[in-house]
Amino acid sequence: MGYKSQSYENQAKTIIKNLEKRNMKGYYCETGEKALELVKSILPKGASVTNGGSETLVETGIMDLLRNGDYEYIDRKSAKTPEESRSLYGKIVTSDYFLMSTNAITREGELVNVDGIGNRIACLINGPAHVLVIAGMNKVVPSLEDGIRRVRNIAAPPNSIRVGSKTPCSVTGFCADCQSDDCICCQTVVTRRSMKKERITVILVGEDYGF
Repeated sequence: MGYKSQSYENQAKTIIKNLEKRNMKGYYCETGEKALELVKSILPKGASVTNGGSETLVETGIMDLLRNGDYEYIDRKSAKTPEESRSLYGKIVTSDYFLMSTNAITREGELVNVDGIGNRIACLINGPAHVLVIAGMNKVVPSLEDGIRRVRNIAAPPNSIRVGSKTPCSVTGFCADCQSDDCICCQTVVTRRSMKKERITVILVGEDYGF
């Protein structure tokens, strides 16, 4: 194990202990491949599963697992009309498992997330029976303030490009604290504790994933 990998593992152990204090369960996987295998072992066959938008899920192969595995996959992009979208969202919030990443996680075990519409963080807060949060160790920050800075300056610019938002940061690469109609930074949520014990499971991965 290299020095960086050992450091990541040490950090993860600290964070996992802090997650437990906050009623959340934590795991550490050295690689994305091992994280994929862990997710496979957690998801029961036949479970209804869905996800929030996440490059991490794509890069680790977890999206392929959800779509092609032995699950009832609820595709959030399948709705063609506003009526279908509303009906689909009802299925999403009552799903068995909701998978997502997080924009940042503090060493104290707090999750920091910023959304545009807010459907992803709404499901993190309440609805789905279980939430699996998969995050590369590049998402770890010292404090909540650092988490917000990370979202605005590191995560939001490439995310804006990914979703096709016409925001200043998608052009300049830097946060402008904009009020653009396409702004993806409308809702900011800090998850400091899970009301339901171990409803939220955080899987830390010893590699860089997502934004």
